[in-house]
Amino acid sequence: MLKIDCARWNQNAAILREEALKADHARSRERFMALYEICNGKNATQVGKETGRNPQTIMEWVHRYNLSGMEALRYQHTGGHPPFFPQR
Repeated sequence: MLKIDCARWNQNAAILREEALKADHARSRERFMALYEICNGKNATQVGKETGRNPQTIMEWVHRYNLSGMEALRYQHTGGHPPFFPQR
């Protein structure tokens, strides 16, 4: 069974939900909300069907969170052209 180790990071499902609601980027919001749903009893297959993501992707997010915490799930632009209008 897929388990999110919130205790390791002194967090809980409510913190993940709050982070999902306030994250700057849509990809970060999606990842935190997926973890929140899993904390509330859903499995990766259910979350994948609801979000249109592959369940393996959901499981990778869980593993990344368990190893490195929230920062591992925050979206970071890693390639392509820089934005036309840089953010400040």
